[in-house]
Amino acid sequence: MLGLPNGTRGCLFDLDGVLTKTAKVHDAAWKEMFDDFLRDRSRQTGQPFVPFDPVKDYDEYVDGKPREDGTRAFLASRGIDLPEGGEDDRPDAQTIHGLSNRKNQIVLQRIHTDGVEAYEGSVRYVRAARDAGLRRAVVSSSANAHDVLVAAGIEDLFETRIDGVVAERDHLRGKPAPDTFLAGARALGLEPPAAAVFEDALAGVAAGRAGGFGCVVGVDRAGQADELRKHGADVVVTDLADLLDRP
Repeated sequence: MLGLPNGTRGCLFDLDGVLTKTAKVHDAAWKEMFDDFLRDRSRQTGQPFVPFDPVKDYDEYVDGKPREDGTRAFLASRGIDLPEGGEDDRPDAQTIHGLSNRKNQIVLQRIHTDGVEAYEGSVRYVRAARDAGLRRAVVSSSANAHDVLVAAGIEDLFETRIDGVVAERDHLRGKPAPDTFLAGARALGLEPPAAAVFEDALAGVAAGRAGGFGCVVGVDRAGQADELRKHGADVVVTDLADLLDRP
Protein backbone atom coordinates (compact mmCIF):
# COMPACT_ATOMS: atom_id res chain seq x y z
CA MET A 1 0.00 0.00 0.00
CA LEU A 2 1.45 3.36 -1.11
CA GLY A 3 4.88 1.77 -1.52
CA LEU A 4 4.91 0.53 2.10
CA PRO A 5 5.08 -3.01 3.51
CA ASN A 6 1.90 -4.97 4.07
CA GLY A 7 0.62 -4.46 7.59
CA THR A 8 1.53 -0.77 7.73
CA ARG A 9 -1.21 1.09 9.57
CA GLY A 10 0.29 4.51 10.15
CA CYS A 11 2.82 7.08 8.97
CA LEU A 12 5.14 9.28 11.04
CA PHE A 13 6.37 12.26 9.04
CA ASP A 14 9.27 14.54 9.86
CA LEU A 15 8.39 18.13 8.99
CA ASP A 16 11.30 20.23 7.73
CA GLY A 17 12.59 18.86 4.45
CA VAL A 18 9.98 16.09 4.23
CA LEU A 19 6.67 17.95 4.26
CA THR A 20 7.75 21.58 4.00
CA LYS A 21 10.51 23.53 2.33
CA THR A 22 11.76 24.87 5.63
CA ALA A 23 15.05 22.97 5.75
CA LYS A 24 16.63 25.82 3.75
CA VAL A 25 15.15 28.32 6.21
CA HIS A 26 16.73 26.45 9.13
CA ASP A 27 20.00 26.08 7.25
CA ALA A 28 20.16 29.82 6.57
CA ALA A 29 19.25 30.63 10.18
CA TRP A 30 21.96 28.34 11.58
CA LYS A 31 24.52 29.91 9.24
CA GLU A 32 23.53 33.48 10.13
CA MET A 33 23.63 32.77 13.85
CA PHE A 34 26.89 30.79 13.88
CA ASP A 35 28.70 33.11 11.46
CA ASP A 36 27.83 36.15 13.58
CA PHE A 37 29.07 34.32 16.69
CA LEU A 38 32.25 33.02 15.03
CA ARG A 39 33.03 36.43 13.52
CA ASP A 40 32.75 38.12 16.91
CA ARG A 41 34.84 35.38 18.52
CA SER A 42 37.51 35.80 15.84
CA ARG A 43 37.74 39.52 16.59
CA GLN A 44 38.06 38.82 20.31
CA THR A 45 40.59 35.96 20.10
CA GLY A 46 42.50 36.78 16.93
CA GLN A 47 41.83 33.29 15.60
CA PRO A 48 40.86 32.94 11.92
CA PHE A 49 37.18 33.22 11.06
CA VAL A 50 36.01 29.93 9.53
CA PRO A 51 32.33 30.22 8.56
CA PHE A 52 29.64 27.62 9.15
CA ASP A 53 29.40 25.29 6.14
CA PRO A 54 25.71 25.18 5.13
CA VAL A 55 26.11 21.71 3.64
CA LYS A 56 28.71 19.73 5.58
CA ASP A 57 28.23 21.32 9.02
CA TYR A 58 24.45 21.44 8.68
CA ASP A 59 24.14 17.77 7.71
CA GLU A 60 26.66 16.50 10.25
CA TYR A 61 25.92 18.52 13.36
CA VAL A 62 22.49 20.17 13.40
CA ASP A 63 20.06 18.68 10.88
CA GLY A 64 17.11 16.98 12.55
CA LYS A 65 18.33 17.58 16.10
CA PRO A 66 16.82 19.71 18.87
CA ARG A 67 18.26 23.23 18.74
CA GLU A 68 20.43 23.00 21.84
CA ASP A 69 21.87 19.65 20.73
CA GLY A 70 22.75 21.10 17.33
CA THR A 71 24.36 24.18 18.87
CA ARG A 72 26.35 22.07 21.30
CA ALA A 73 27.49 19.59 18.62
CA PHE A 74 28.71 22.23 16.18
CA LEU A 75 30.56 24.24 18.82
CA ALA A 76 32.22 21.05 20.06
CA SER A 77 33.42 20.38 16.50
CA ARG A 78 35.24 23.73 16.68
CA GLY A 79 36.59 23.07 20.16
CA ILE A 80 34.37 25.76 21.69
CA ASP A 81 32.91 25.19 25.16
CA LEU A 82 30.19 27.61 26.30
CA PRO A 83 28.09 27.54 29.46
CA GLU A 84 24.66 25.98 29.06
CA GLY A 85 22.74 28.95 30.39
CA GLY A 86 18.96 28.70 30.74
CA GLU A 87 15.91 28.51 28.50
CA ASP A 88 15.12 32.19 29.10
CA ASP A 89 18.56 33.44 28.04
CA ARG A 90 18.49 36.49 25.77
CA PRO A 91 19.31 35.80 22.09
CA ASP A 92 22.54 37.76 22.50
CA ALA A 93 23.75 35.68 25.48
CA GLN A 94 27.00 33.77 24.90
CA THR A 95 25.53 30.48 26.09
CA ILE A 96 24.18 27.32 24.46
CA HIS A 97 20.62 28.42 25.14
CA GLY A 98 21.33 32.01 24.12
CA LEU A 99 22.71 31.04 20.71
CA SER A 100 19.87 28.54 20.24
CA ASN A 101 17.31 31.22 21.05
CA ARG A 102 18.96 33.53 18.53
CA LYS A 103 18.68 30.84 15.87
CA ASN A 104 15.00 30.37 16.71
CA GLN A 105 14.42 34.13 16.53
CA ILE A 106 15.90 34.21 13.03
CA VAL A 107 13.78 31.24 11.89
CA LEU A 108 10.55 32.82 13.13
CA GLN A 109 11.41 36.10 11.41
CA ARG A 110 12.00 34.29 8.11
CA ILE A 111 8.81 32.19 8.41
CA HIS A 112 6.63 35.22 9.15
CA THR A 113 8.30 37.31 6.43
CA ASP A 114 8.57 34.75 3.65
CA GLY A 115 5.87 32.21 4.54
CA VAL A 116 6.18 28.42 4.21
CA GLU A 117 5.72 26.24 1.16
CA ALA A 118 4.82 22.55 1.35
CA TYR A 119 6.23 20.00 -1.08
CA GLU A 120 3.41 19.27 -3.53
CA GLY A 121 4.38 15.60 -3.84
CA SER A 122 4.36 15.19 -0.06
CA VAL A 123 0.89 16.74 0.22
CA ARG A 124 -0.37 14.34 -2.45
CA TYR A 125 1.13 11.41 -0.57
CA VAL A 126 -0.29 12.39 2.82
CA ARG A 127 -3.74 12.83 1.28
CA ALA A 128 -3.44 9.41 -0.34
CA ALA A 129 -2.44 7.94 3.04
CA ARG A 130 -5.46 9.58 4.66
CA ASP A 131 -7.80 8.30 1.95
CA ALA A 132 -6.35 4.80 2.39
CA GLY A 133 -7.19 4.88 6.11
CA LEU A 134 -3.63 5.16 7.42
CA ARG A 135 -3.05 7.05 10.69
CA ARG A 136 -0.86 10.16 10.36
CA ALA A 137 1.40 12.11 12.72
CA VAL A 138 4.05 14.79 12.40
CA VAL A 139 7.22 14.13 14.42
CA SER A 140 9.59 17.09 14.46
CA SER A 141 12.32 18.36 16.73
CA SER A 142 11.18 21.92 16.00
CA ALA A 143 9.36 23.90 18.65
CA ASN A 144 7.79 25.86 15.79
CA ALA A 145 6.13 22.89 14.10
CA HIS A 146 2.60 24.15 14.73
CA ASP A 147 3.39 27.56 13.20
CA VAL A 148 4.97 25.91 10.17
CA LEU A 149 2.04 23.53 9.58
CA VAL A 150 -0.44 26.39 9.82
CA ALA A 151 1.64 28.64 7.55
CA ALA A 152 1.87 25.85 4.97
CA GLY A 153 -1.88 25.15 5.18
CA ILE A 154 -1.52 21.44 5.95
CA GLU A 155 -2.24 21.22 9.68
CA ASP A 156 -5.59 19.48 9.10
CA LEU A 157 -3.95 16.51 7.34
CA PHE A 158 -2.51 15.13 10.59
CA GLU A 159 -4.11 13.60 13.66
CA THR A 160 -1.39 14.46 16.13
CA ARG A 161 1.94 16.26 16.46
CA ILE A 162 5.03 15.38 18.48
CA ASP A 163 7.34 18.39 18.36
CA GLY A 164 10.00 20.18 20.36
CA VAL A 165 7.40 21.50 22.81
CA VAL A 166 6.07 18.01 23.53
CA ALA A 167 9.58 16.57 23.71
CA GLU A 168 10.60 19.08 26.36
CA ARG A 169 7.40 18.61 28.33
CA ASP A 170 7.63 14.81 28.30
CA HIS A 171 11.45 14.65 28.62
CA LEU A 172 11.88 12.86 25.28
CA ARG A 173 15.40 12.57 23.93
CA GLY A 174 15.99 14.15 20.54
CA LYS A 175 16.86 12.31 17.33
CA PRO A 176 18.91 10.13 16.72
CA ALA A 177 17.24 8.63 19.81
CA PRO A 178 13.89 7.10 18.79
CA ASP A 179 11.86 8.65 21.64
CA THR A 180 9.83 11.16 19.62
CA PHE A 181 8.91 8.64 16.92
CA LEU A 182 7.91 6.11 19.56
CA ALA A 183 5.73 8.79 21.18
CA GLY A 184 4.14 9.47 17.81
CA ALA A 185 3.32 5.80 17.36
CA ARG A 186 1.82 5.63 20.85
CA ALA A 187 -0.31 8.69 20.15
CA LEU A 188 -1.75 6.89 17.13
CA GLY A 189 -2.27 3.66 19.07
CA LEU A 190 0.30 1.77 17.01
CA GLU A 191 3.22 -0.53 17.73
CA PRO A 192 6.44 0.46 15.90
CA PRO A 193 6.35 -2.45 13.39
CA ALA A 194 2.98 -1.18 12.14
CA ALA A 195 4.26 2.33 11.43
CA ALA A 196 6.46 3.85 8.72
CA VAL A 197 8.89 6.72 9.35
CA PHE A 198 9.58 9.39 6.72
CA GLU A 199 12.81 11.37 7.22
CA ASP A 200 15.32 13.47 5.29
CA ALA A 201 17.87 13.94 8.09
CA LEU A 202 20.53 11.35 8.88
CA ALA A 203 19.77 11.66 12.60
CA GLY A 204 16.07 11.12 11.90
CA VAL A 205 16.66 8.04 9.77
CA ALA A 206 18.87 6.62 12.52
CA ALA A 207 16.07 7.31 15.02
CA GLY A 208 13.57 5.44 12.86
CA ARG A 209 15.89 2.45 12.63
CA ALA A 210 16.62 2.50 16.37
CA GLY A 211 12.89 2.48 17.12
CA GLY A 212 12.26 -0.78 15.29
CA PHE A 213 9.72 0.68 12.87
CA GLY A 214 8.30 -1.40 10.06
CA CYS A 215 9.73 0.83 7.35
CA VAL A 216 12.06 3.82 7.26
CA VAL A 217 11.76 5.98 4.16
CA GLY A 218 14.67 8.29 3.48
CA VAL A 219 13.81 11.43 1.52
CA ASP A 220 16.87 12.59 -0.38
CA ARG A 221 16.67 16.36 -0.81
CA ALA A 222 20.42 16.94 -0.61
CA GLY A 223 22.12 14.22 -2.66
CA GLN A 224 22.89 11.98 0.31
CA ALA A 225 21.07 8.81 -0.70
CA ASP A 226 23.97 6.54 0.23
CA GLU A 227 24.31 8.12 3.67
CA LEU A 228 20.57 7.77 4.28
CA ARG A 229 20.84 4.05 3.51
CA LYS A 230 23.90 3.69 5.75
CA HIS A 231 21.97 5.28 8.62
CA GLY A 232 19.10 2.83 8.23
CA ALA A 233 16.72 3.82 5.43
CA ASP A 234 14.92 0.83 3.88
CA VAL A 235 14.07 2.81 0.76
CA VAL A 236 15.24 6.21 -0.49
CA VAL A 237 13.18 8.51 -2.72
CA THR A 238 13.67 12.06 -3.93
CA ASP A 239 9.98 12.88 -3.42
CA LEU A 240 7.20 11.13 -1.51
CA ALA A 241 5.08 11.08 -4.66
CA ASP A 242 7.59 8.54 -6.03
CA LEU A 243 6.07 6.03 -3.61
CA LEU A 244 2.65 6.42 -5.23
CA ASP A 245 4.04 4.79 -8.38
CA ARG A 246 5.45 1.77 -6.56
CA PRO A 247 3.55 -1.53 -6.62
